[in-house]
Amino acid sequence: MPPQTVVIGVDSSTQSTKAAFVDSATGRLLAVGRAPHVVTGEAGARESDPEVWWQALRDAVAAGLKESGVAPADIAGIAVAGQQHGLVVLDAAGRPLRPALLWNDTRSAPQAAALTAALGGADAWTARTGSVPVAAMTASKWQWLRENEPETAAATAAIRLPHDFLTERLSGHAVTDPGDASGTCWYSTATGAYDPELLELLAIDVKLLPEVAASGAARIGALTAEAAQALGLPAGIAVAAGTGDNMSAAVGLGLGGAGLLDHPVLSLGTSGTVFAASRTRPASPALSGFAAADGTYLPLACTLNCTLAVDKVAALLGLDREDAAPGGEAVLLPYLDGERTPDLPTAAGLLTGLRHDTTPQQLLGAAYEGAVFTVLRALDELLRACGLDPADPEVAARPLRLIGGGAQGRQWVETVRRLSGRPVTVPAGGELVAVGAAALAAAAATGKDPVAIASGWGTGEDLQLEAVERDLAGWTRIGSVLDRASAPLLGEDRRG
Repeated sequence: MPPQTVVIGVDSSTQSTKAAFVDSATGRLLAVGRAPHVVTGEAGARESDPEVWWQALRDAVAAGLKESGVAPADIAGIAVAGQQHGLVVLDAAGRPLRPALLWNDTRSAPQAAALTAALGGADAWTARTGSVPVAAMTASKWQWLRENEPETAAATAAIRLPHDFLTERLSGHAVTDPGDASGTCWYSTATGAYDPELLELLAIDVKLLPEVAASGAARIGALTAEAAQALGLPAGIAVAAGTGDNMSAAVGLGLGGAGLLDHPVLSLGTSGTVFAASRTRPASPALSGFAAADGTYLPLACTLNCTLAVDKVAALLGLDREDAAPGGEAVLLPYLDGERTPDLPTAAGLLTGLRHDTTPQQLLGAAYEGAVFTVLRALDELLRACGLDPADPEVAARPLRLIGGGAQGRQWVETVRRLSGRPVTVPAGGELVAVGAAALAAAAATGKDPVAIASGWGTGEDLQLEAVERDLAGWTRIGSVLDRASAPLLGEDRRG
Protein backbone atom coordinates (compact mmCIF):
# COMPACT_ATOMS: atom_id res chain seq x y z
CA MET A 1 0.00 0.00 0.00
CA PRO A 2 1.42 3.43 -0.87
CA PRO A 3 2.39 5.54 2.16
CA GLN A 4 0.03 8.12 3.70
CA THR A 5 -3.17 6.65 2.24
CA VAL A 6 -4.97 5.47 5.40
CA VAL A 7 -7.15 7.58 7.69
CA ILE A 8 -8.67 6.75 11.06
CA GLY A 9 -12.26 7.63 11.90
CA VAL A 10 -13.15 7.36 15.59
CA ASP A 11 -16.70 6.75 16.83
CA SER A 12 -16.74 7.48 20.57
CA SER A 13 -20.31 6.48 21.46
CA THR A 14 -22.17 5.96 24.71
CA GLN A 15 -21.13 2.34 25.10
CA SER A 16 -17.80 2.01 23.27
CA THR A 17 -15.10 3.45 21.03
CA LYS A 18 -14.59 2.19 17.48
CA ALA A 19 -11.61 3.16 15.35
CA ALA A 20 -12.14 2.55 11.62
CA PHE A 21 -9.04 2.26 9.44
CA VAL A 22 -10.04 3.32 5.93
CA ASP A 23 -8.13 3.45 2.66
CA SER A 24 -8.59 7.11 1.82
CA ALA A 25 -8.34 6.51 -1.94
CA THR A 26 -11.06 3.85 -2.19
CA GLY A 27 -13.01 3.94 1.08
CA ARG A 28 -12.20 0.28 1.73
CA LEU A 29 -12.67 -0.54 5.42
CA LEU A 30 -9.42 -2.22 6.47
CA ALA A 31 -10.21 -2.85 10.14
CA VAL A 32 -12.27 -1.63 13.08
CA GLY A 33 -10.68 -1.63 16.51
CA ARG A 34 -13.06 -1.65 19.47
CA ALA A 35 -12.92 -0.92 23.19
CA PRO A 36 -15.76 -0.65 25.74
CA HIS A 37 -16.82 2.27 27.92
CA VAL A 38 -18.24 2.22 31.43
CA VAL A 39 -21.55 4.01 32.11
CA THR A 40 -22.70 4.43 35.70
CA GLY A 41 -25.75 5.89 37.42
CA GLU A 42 -29.34 5.15 38.30
CA ALA A 43 -32.60 7.05 38.82
CA GLY A 44 -31.97 9.22 35.78
CA ALA A 45 -28.20 9.62 36.22
CA ARG A 46 -25.90 8.51 33.39
CA GLU A 47 -22.20 9.31 33.71
CA SER A 48 -18.82 8.23 32.30
CA ASP A 49 -15.23 9.12 33.17
CA PRO A 50 -13.75 10.94 30.14
CA GLU A 51 -10.38 9.34 30.90
CA VAL A 52 -12.03 6.00 30.07
CA TRP A 53 -12.86 7.41 26.61
CA TRP A 54 -9.23 8.38 26.08
CA GLN A 55 -8.01 4.94 27.15
CA ALA A 56 -10.66 3.31 24.95
CA LEU A 57 -9.49 5.41 21.98
CA ARG A 58 -5.92 4.23 22.59
CA ASP A 59 -7.04 0.61 22.88
CA ALA A 60 -9.25 0.80 19.77
CA VAL A 61 -6.46 2.32 17.66
CA ALA A 62 -4.04 -0.35 18.87
CA ALA A 63 -6.54 -3.09 18.01
CA GLY A 64 -7.16 -1.56 14.58
CA LEU A 65 -3.44 -1.33 13.83
CA LYS A 66 -3.01 -4.98 14.75
CA GLU A 67 -6.04 -6.20 12.80
CA SER A 68 -5.32 -4.16 9.66
CA GLY A 69 -1.60 -4.69 9.49
CA VAL A 70 -1.28 -1.04 8.47
CA ALA A 71 2.09 0.53 9.18
CA PRO A 72 1.77 3.63 11.39
CA ALA A 73 3.71 5.58 8.77
CA ASP A 74 0.82 5.02 6.32
CA ILE A 75 -1.67 6.97 8.47
CA ALA A 76 -2.48 10.41 7.04
CA GLY A 77 -5.10 11.76 9.45
CA ILE A 78 -7.55 11.15 12.26
CA ALA A 79 -10.93 12.58 13.29
CA VAL A 80 -13.27 11.93 16.21
CA ALA A 81 -17.05 11.76 16.10
CA GLY A 82 -18.56 11.62 19.58
CA GLN A 83 -21.82 11.17 21.41
CA GLN A 84 -23.56 14.53 21.46
CA HIS A 85 -24.49 16.85 24.33
CA GLY A 86 -22.36 15.34 27.11
CA LEU A 87 -20.94 17.83 29.60
CA VAL A 88 -17.21 17.52 30.32
CA VAL A 89 -15.75 19.96 32.86
CA LEU A 90 -11.98 20.27 33.18
CA ASP A 91 -9.47 21.87 35.51
CA ALA A 92 -6.69 24.16 34.31
CA ALA A 93 -4.48 21.14 33.50
CA GLY A 94 -7.14 19.60 31.26
CA ARG A 95 -8.13 16.90 33.75
CA PRO A 96 -11.82 16.05 34.31
CA LEU A 97 -13.19 17.49 37.54
CA ARG A 98 -15.93 14.83 37.67
CA PRO A 99 -17.48 12.17 35.45
CA ALA A 100 -19.15 13.54 32.32
CA LEU A 101 -22.93 13.99 32.36
CA LEU A 102 -24.10 12.03 29.31
CA TRP A 103 -26.78 12.92 26.78
CA ASN A 104 -29.22 10.41 28.32
CA ASP A 105 -28.86 11.74 31.87
CA THR A 106 -32.34 13.11 32.61
CA ARG A 107 -31.69 14.76 35.99
CA SER A 108 -31.55 18.22 34.40
CA ALA A 109 -35.19 18.20 33.23
CA PRO A 110 -36.21 20.90 35.79
CA GLN A 111 -33.31 23.10 34.66
CA ALA A 112 -34.35 22.63 31.02
CA ALA A 113 -37.87 23.80 31.83
CA ALA A 114 -36.56 26.81 33.73
CA LEU A 115 -34.23 27.78 30.90
CA THR A 116 -37.01 27.52 28.36
CA ALA A 117 -39.16 29.88 30.41
CA ALA A 118 -36.29 32.28 31.14
CA LEU A 119 -35.84 33.15 27.46
CA GLY A 120 -39.54 33.46 26.77
CA GLY A 121 -40.54 29.98 25.61
CA ALA A 122 -39.78 27.39 22.96
CA ASP A 123 -40.07 29.70 19.96
CA ALA A 124 -37.50 32.11 21.37
CA TRP A 125 -34.98 29.28 21.71
CA THR A 126 -35.54 27.81 18.26
CA ALA A 127 -35.16 31.27 16.70
CA ARG A 128 -31.65 31.48 18.17
CA THR A 129 -30.29 27.96 18.55
CA GLY A 130 -32.65 25.87 16.43
CA SER A 131 -33.48 23.76 19.51
CA VAL A 132 -35.38 23.94 22.77
CA PRO A 133 -33.63 22.98 26.02
CA VAL A 134 -34.47 19.46 27.16
CA ALA A 135 -32.66 17.31 29.70
CA ALA A 136 -30.34 16.01 26.97
CA MET A 137 -28.93 19.42 26.02
CA THR A 138 -25.59 20.54 27.41
CA ALA A 139 -26.96 23.86 28.67
CA SER A 140 -29.45 22.05 30.90
CA LYS A 141 -26.68 19.86 32.30
CA TRP A 142 -24.49 22.89 33.03
CA GLN A 143 -27.36 24.48 34.91
CA TRP A 144 -27.84 21.27 36.88
CA LEU A 145 -24.15 21.30 37.80
CA ARG A 146 -24.30 24.93 38.89
CA GLU A 147 -27.27 24.25 41.15
CA ASN A 148 -26.25 20.85 42.53
CA GLU A 149 -22.44 20.99 42.56
CA PRO A 150 -21.59 24.70 42.72
CA GLU A 151 -18.03 24.04 43.90
CA THR A 152 -17.31 21.99 40.78
CA ALA A 153 -18.90 24.58 38.52
CA ALA A 154 -16.84 27.33 40.15
CA ALA A 155 -13.62 25.32 39.71
CA THR A 156 -14.28 24.66 36.01
CA ALA A 157 -11.52 26.01 33.78
CA ALA A 158 -12.86 24.52 30.53
CA ILE A 159 -16.18 23.17 29.24
CA ARG A 160 -16.06 20.55 26.52
CA LEU A 161 -18.28 18.14 24.62
CA PRO A 162 -17.11 14.50 24.50
CA HIS A 163 -15.63 14.78 21.01
CA ASP A 164 -13.99 18.12 21.89
CA PHE A 165 -12.23 16.49 24.86
CA LEU A 166 -10.74 13.75 22.69
CA THR A 167 -9.82 16.08 19.83
CA GLU A 168 -7.97 18.34 22.28
CA ARG A 169 -6.06 15.33 23.59
CA LEU A 170 -5.04 14.51 20.01
CA SER A 171 -4.11 17.98 18.79
CA GLY A 172 -3.46 20.10 21.86
CA HIS A 173 -6.03 22.61 20.57
CA ALA A 174 -9.40 23.42 22.12
CA VAL A 175 -11.63 23.28 19.03
CA THR A 176 -15.14 22.12 18.26
CA ASP A 177 -17.27 22.26 15.10
CA PRO A 178 -20.63 23.86 14.27
CA GLY A 179 -22.43 20.50 14.20
CA ASP A 180 -21.64 19.34 17.73
CA ALA A 181 -21.67 22.91 19.08
CA SER A 182 -25.25 23.29 17.84
CA GLY A 183 -26.34 20.66 20.37
CA THR A 184 -25.32 22.74 23.37
CA CYS A 185 -28.11 25.37 23.33
CA TRP A 186 -25.53 28.12 23.71
CA TYR A 187 -24.45 28.15 20.05
CA SER A 188 -26.64 30.06 17.60
CA THR A 189 -27.39 28.40 14.26
CA ALA A 190 -28.77 31.79 13.18
CA THR A 191 -25.40 33.56 13.54
CA GLY A 192 -22.98 30.63 13.38
CA ALA A 193 -21.35 31.58 16.68
CA TYR A 194 -21.76 31.36 20.43
CA ASP A 195 -24.70 33.49 21.56
CA PRO A 196 -23.53 36.15 24.06
CA GLU A 197 -26.98 36.55 25.66
CA LEU A 198 -27.32 32.82 26.21
CA LEU A 199 -23.82 32.61 27.68
CA GLU A 200 -24.80 35.41 30.09
CA LEU A 201 -28.00 33.54 30.99
CA LEU A 202 -25.92 30.44 31.73
CA ALA A 203 -23.12 32.36 33.48
CA ILE A 204 -20.52 30.94 31.07
CA ASP A 205 -17.40 32.93 30.19
CA VAL A 206 -16.71 32.34 26.49
CA LYS A 207 -13.07 31.71 27.43
CA LEU A 208 -14.20 28.39 28.95
CA LEU A 209 -15.38 27.17 25.55
CA PRO A 210 -13.46 25.79 22.58
CA GLU A 211 -13.00 27.73 19.37
CA VAL A 212 -15.54 26.82 16.65
CA ALA A 213 -13.87 25.63 13.44
CA ALA A 214 -15.43 26.34 10.06
CA SER A 215 -16.50 22.70 9.66
CA GLY A 216 -15.95 19.24 11.05
CA ALA A 217 -13.44 18.62 8.25
CA ALA A 218 -11.24 21.62 9.05
CA ARG A 219 -7.63 20.72 9.83
CA ILE A 220 -7.26 22.18 13.31
CA GLY A 221 -3.75 20.97 13.95
CA ALA A 222 -1.45 17.97 13.96
CA LEU A 223 -1.16 14.95 16.22
CA THR A 224 1.05 15.99 19.13
CA ALA A 225 4.15 14.06 20.10
CA GLU A 226 2.53 13.04 23.40
CA ALA A 227 -0.65 11.77 21.71
CA ALA A 228 1.39 10.04 19.00
CA GLN A 229 3.34 8.13 21.61
CA ALA A 230 0.13 7.13 23.41
CA LEU A 231 -1.52 5.91 20.20
CA GLY A 232 1.46 4.40 18.42
CA LEU A 233 0.99 6.77 15.48
CA PRO A 234 3.35 9.25 13.82
CA ALA A 235 3.34 12.80 15.19
CA GLY A 236 2.25 15.50 12.78
CA ILE A 237 -0.58 13.72 10.96
CA ALA A 238 -3.69 15.80 10.27
CA VAL A 239 -6.28 16.13 13.03
CA ALA A 240 -9.74 17.25 11.91
CA ALA A 241 -12.09 19.27 14.07
CA GLY A 242 -14.44 16.25 14.16
CA THR A 243 -18.13 16.44 15.00
CA GLY A 244 -21.09 14.80 16.71
CA ASP A 245 -22.07 11.23 15.96
CA ASN A 246 -25.24 12.04 14.04
CA MET A 247 -23.45 14.62 11.91
CA SER A 248 -20.72 12.10 11.15
CA ALA A 249 -23.26 9.43 10.17
CA ALA A 250 -24.74 11.93 7.70
CA VAL A 251 -21.30 12.43 6.14
CA GLY A 252 -20.79 8.67 5.99
CA LEU A 253 -24.07 8.34 4.12
CA GLY A 254 -23.09 11.02 1.61
CA LEU A 255 -25.67 13.49 2.95
CA GLY A 256 -24.86 17.17 2.59
CA GLY A 257 -24.18 19.98 0.17
CA ALA A 258 -22.02 17.84 -2.11
CA GLY A 259 -24.37 14.86 -1.85
CA LEU A 260 -27.97 14.04 -0.96
CA LEU A 261 -30.18 16.77 0.51
CA ASP A 262 -33.59 16.42 2.19
CA HIS A 263 -33.48 12.61 2.25
CA PRO A 264 -34.54 11.23 5.67
CA VAL A 265 -32.47 8.80 7.73
CA LEU A 266 -33.66 6.70 10.66
CA SER A 267 -30.99 5.50 13.05
CA LEU A 268 -31.81 2.63 15.41
CA GLY A 269 -29.26 2.44 18.21
CA THR A 270 -29.13 3.19 21.93
CA SER A 271 -31.19 6.18 20.87
CA GLY A 272 -33.56 6.36 17.92
CA THR A 273 -33.10 9.33 15.62
CA VAL A 274 -34.54 10.65 12.40
CA PHE A 275 -32.61 13.31 10.49
CA ALA A 276 -31.79 14.76 7.08
CA ALA A 277 -29.23 17.16 5.64
CA SER A 278 -30.83 20.33 4.30
CA ARG A 279 -29.96 23.84 3.15
CA THR A 280 -33.06 25.08 5.00
CA ARG A 281 -32.32 26.24 8.54
CA PRO A 282 -34.75 24.37 10.83
CA ALA A 283 -36.65 26.24 13.52
CA SER A 284 -39.27 23.84 14.87
CA PRO A 285 -39.75 23.36 18.63
CA ALA A 286 -40.52 19.70 17.91
CA LEU A 287 -37.00 19.09 16.54
CA SER A 288 -33.37 19.69 17.30
CA GLY A 289 -32.29 22.16 14.64
CA PHE A 290 -28.65 21.20 14.41
CA ALA A 291 -25.96 22.38 12.07
CA ALA A 292 -24.30 19.71 9.93
CA ALA A 293 -20.58 19.01 9.73
CA ASP A 294 -20.23 20.41 6.19
CA GLY A 295 -21.98 23.79 6.42
CA THR A 296 -25.55 22.64 5.77
CA TYR A 297 -28.13 21.91 8.48
CA LEU A 298 -29.19 18.68 10.16
CA PRO A 299 -32.73 18.84 11.60
CA LEU A 300 -33.09 15.87 13.93
CA ALA A 301 -35.50 14.27 16.35
CA CYS A 302 -34.10 11.92 18.99
CA THR A 303 -35.72 9.37 21.28
CA LEU A 304 -34.04 7.94 24.36
CA ASN A 305 -35.58 4.47 24.17
CA CYS A 306 -34.73 2.31 21.21
CA THR A 307 -32.74 -0.93 20.91
CA LEU A 308 -31.77 -1.22 24.59
CA ALA A 309 -35.39 -0.79 25.69
CA VAL A 310 -36.66 -3.47 23.31
CA ASP A 311 -33.83 -5.81 24.31
CA LYS A 312 -34.82 -5.29 27.95
CA VAL A 313 -38.40 -6.31 27.18
CA ALA A 314 -37.14 -9.37 25.31
CA ALA A 315 -35.01 -10.32 28.33
CA LEU A 316 -37.94 -9.89 30.72
CA LEU A 317 -40.02 -12.19 28.54
CA GLY A 318 -37.21 -14.70 28.07
CA LEU A 319 -37.38 -14.32 24.28
CA ASP A 320 -34.82 -13.90 21.55
CA ARG A 321 -35.03 -10.35 20.16
CA GLU A 322 -36.20 -11.72 16.80
CA ASP A 323 -38.97 -13.86 18.35
CA ALA A 324 -41.68 -11.23 17.99
CA ALA A 325 -45.07 -10.82 16.32
CA PRO A 326 -47.24 -7.74 15.64
CA GLY A 327 -48.66 -6.51 18.92
CA GLY A 328 -52.34 -7.08 18.21
CA GLU A 329 -54.39 -5.01 20.68
CA ALA A 330 -51.45 -4.54 23.06
CA VAL A 331 -49.63 -1.20 23.14
CA LEU A 332 -46.28 -0.87 24.89
CA LEU A 333 -44.61 2.53 25.13
CA PRO A 334 -41.08 1.48 26.20
CA TYR A 335 -40.09 4.71 27.93
CA LEU A 336 -37.82 2.92 30.39
CA ASP A 337 -35.42 5.88 30.77
CA GLY A 338 -37.90 8.74 30.54
CA GLU A 339 -38.24 10.13 27.03
CA ARG A 340 -36.86 13.01 24.99
CA THR A 341 -39.26 12.99 22.01
CA PRO A 342 -41.96 13.43 23.16
CA ASP A 343 -40.42 15.48 25.98
CA LEU A 344 -41.33 13.25 28.94
CA PRO A 345 -38.15 13.05 31.06
CA THR A 346 -39.88 11.44 34.07
CA ALA A 347 -41.92 8.90 32.10
CA ALA A 348 -41.84 5.15 32.71
CA GLY A 349 -42.91 2.37 30.38
CA LEU A 350 -46.64 1.96 29.76
CA LEU A 351 -48.39 -1.29 28.77
CA THR A 352 -52.08 -1.45 27.91
CA GLY A 353 -54.50 -3.49 25.80
CA LEU A 354 -53.76 -6.93 27.26
CA ARG A 355 -56.14 -9.81 26.51
CA HIS A 356 -56.26 -13.47 27.55
CA ASP A 357 -54.95 -14.45 24.14
CA THR A 358 -52.06 -11.94 24.10
CA THR A 359 -48.81 -13.85 23.56
CA PRO A 360 -45.29 -13.06 24.78
CA GLN A 361 -44.29 -12.64 21.15
CA GLN A 362 -47.00 -10.00 20.71
CA LEU A 363 -45.77 -8.14 23.80
CA LEU A 364 -42.27 -8.02 22.34
CA GLY A 365 -43.74 -6.94 19.01
CA ALA A 366 -45.61 -4.17 20.83
CA ALA A 367 -42.28 -2.96 22.27
CA TYR A 368 -40.84 -2.78 18.76
CA GLU A 369 -43.92 -0.92 17.58
CA GLY A 370 -43.82 1.58 20.45
CA ALA A 371 -40.15 2.39 19.86
CA VAL A 372 -40.54 2.69 16.09
CA PHE A 373 -43.75 4.73 16.36
CA THR A 374 -42.06 7.27 18.62
CA VAL A 375 -39.27 8.05 16.18
CA LEU A 376 -41.42 7.83 13.05
CA ARG A 377 -43.94 10.28 14.47
CA ALA A 378 -41.37 13.04 14.12
CA LEU A 379 -40.75 12.27 10.45
CA ASP A 380 -43.43 14.56 9.02
CA GLU A 381 -42.20 17.44 11.19
CA LEU A 382 -38.68 16.76 10.00
CA LEU A 383 -39.76 16.94 6.37
CA ARG A 384 -41.64 20.19 6.99
CA ALA A 385 -38.49 21.60 8.62
CA CYS A 386 -36.68 20.87 5.35
CA GLY A 387 -39.31 22.94 3.51
CA LEU A 388 -41.07 19.86 2.13
CA ASP A 389 -44.71 18.78 2.10
CA PRO A 390 -44.96 15.28 3.64
CA ALA A 391 -48.08 14.61 1.57
CA ASP A 392 -46.29 15.30 -1.72
CA PRO A 393 -46.11 11.93 -3.54
CA GLU A 394 -42.53 12.59 -4.60
CA VAL A 395 -41.52 13.27 -1.00
CA ALA A 396 -43.41 10.23 0.29
CA ALA A 397 -41.64 8.06 -2.27
CA ARG A 398 -38.16 9.00 -1.03
CA PRO A 399 -36.61 5.97 0.68
CA LEU A 400 -36.13 6.03 4.43
CA ARG A 401 -32.49 5.17 5.04
CA LEU A 402 -32.16 2.79 7.98
CA ILE A 403 -28.90 2.69 9.94
CA GLY A 404 -27.60 1.72 13.37
CA GLY A 405 -27.46 -1.64 15.08
CA GLY A 406 -31.20 -2.14 14.75
CA ALA A 407 -30.94 -1.93 10.95
CA GLN A 408 -29.31 -5.36 11.05
CA GLY A 409 -32.34 -6.88 12.82
CA ARG A 410 -35.20 -8.35 10.79
CA GLN A 411 -37.87 -7.30 13.30
CA TRP A 412 -36.65 -3.71 13.39
CA VAL A 413 -36.61 -3.44 9.60
CA GLU A 414 -40.02 -5.03 9.12
CA THR A 415 -41.62 -2.93 11.88
CA VAL A 416 -40.30 0.25 10.27
CA ARG A 417 -41.61 -0.83 6.87
CA ARG A 418 -45.03 -1.76 8.23
CA LEU A 419 -45.60 1.37 10.34
CA SER A 420 -44.13 3.85 7.84
CA GLY A 421 -45.43 2.44 4.56
CA ARG A 422 -42.27 3.84 2.94
CA PRO A 423 -39.54 2.28 0.82
CA VAL A 424 -36.57 1.44 3.03
CA THR A 425 -32.90 1.29 2.13
CA VAL A 426 -30.29 -0.34 4.35
CA PRO A 427 -26.72 0.77 3.57
CA ALA A 428 -24.48 -2.21 2.91
CA GLY A 429 -21.50 -0.60 4.63
CA GLY A 430 -21.38 -0.63 8.43
CA GLU A 431 -19.87 1.71 11.02
CA LEU A 432 -21.23 4.83 9.34
CA VAL A 433 -20.29 7.14 12.21
CA ALA A 434 -16.68 5.96 12.15
CA VAL A 435 -16.54 5.96 8.35
CA GLY A 436 -17.98 9.50 8.32
CA ALA A 437 -15.25 10.52 10.74
CA ALA A 438 -12.70 8.90 8.42
CA ALA A 439 -14.04 11.07 5.58
CA LEU A 440 -13.53 14.12 7.81
CA ALA A 441 -9.97 12.97 8.45
CA ALA A 442 -9.37 12.48 4.73
CA ALA A 443 -10.76 15.95 4.04
CA ALA A 444 -8.48 17.47 6.67
CA ALA A 445 -5.52 15.74 5.07
CA THR A 446 -6.39 16.69 1.48
CA GLY A 447 -8.54 19.82 1.63
CA LYS A 448 -11.39 18.11 -0.26
CA ASP A 449 -15.09 18.12 0.69
CA PRO A 450 -15.88 15.29 3.16
CA VAL A 451 -19.32 14.53 1.72
CA ALA A 452 -17.86 14.31 -1.76
CA ILE A 453 -15.18 11.98 -0.42
CA ALA A 454 -17.75 9.69 1.27
CA SER A 455 -19.96 9.73 -1.83
CA GLY A 456 -16.97 8.71 -3.92
CA TRP A 457 -16.30 5.85 -1.52
CA GLY A 458 -19.80 4.52 -2.22
CA THR A 459 -20.77 4.33 1.45
CA GLY A 460 -24.41 5.02 0.51
CA GLU A 461 -24.71 1.91 -1.65
CA ASP A 462 -27.42 -0.16 -0.10
CA LEU A 463 -30.10 -2.84 -0.06
CA GLN A 464 -33.40 -1.43 -1.34
CA LEU A 465 -36.72 -2.71 0.02
CA GLU A 466 -40.02 -1.74 -1.59
CA ALA A 467 -42.80 -0.11 0.35
CA VAL A 468 -45.44 -2.34 1.96
CA GLU A 469 -49.00 -1.38 2.83
CA ARG A 470 -48.97 0.83 5.87
CA ASP A 471 -50.46 -0.58 9.09
CA LEU A 472 -52.73 2.39 9.73
CA ALA A 473 -54.75 0.51 12.35
CA GLY A 474 -51.64 -0.18 14.40
CA TRP A 475 -50.38 3.37 13.92
CA THR A 476 -53.69 4.84 15.08
CA ARG A 477 -53.90 2.48 18.07
CA ILE A 478 -50.45 3.44 19.38
CA GLY A 479 -50.97 7.15 18.73
CA SER A 480 -54.29 7.10 20.53
CA VAL A 481 -52.72 5.60 23.66
CA LEU A 482 -49.88 8.13 23.68
CA ASP A 483 -52.20 11.09 23.09
CA ARG A 484 -54.69 10.04 25.78
CA ALA A 485 -52.27 8.86 28.47
CA SER A 486 -52.65 11.06 31.53
CA ALA A 487 -49.87 12.95 33.27
CA PRO A 488 -49.69 10.50 36.22
CA LEU A 489 -48.92 7.71 33.73
CA LEU A 490 -46.37 9.36 31.48
CA GLY A 491 -45.39 12.65 33.06
CA GLU A 492 -46.20 16.12 31.78
CA ASP A 493 -45.15 17.08 28.26
CA ARG A 494 -43.53 20.47 28.88
CA ARG A 495 -43.84 21.43 25.23
CA GLY A 496 -47.53 20.71 25.04
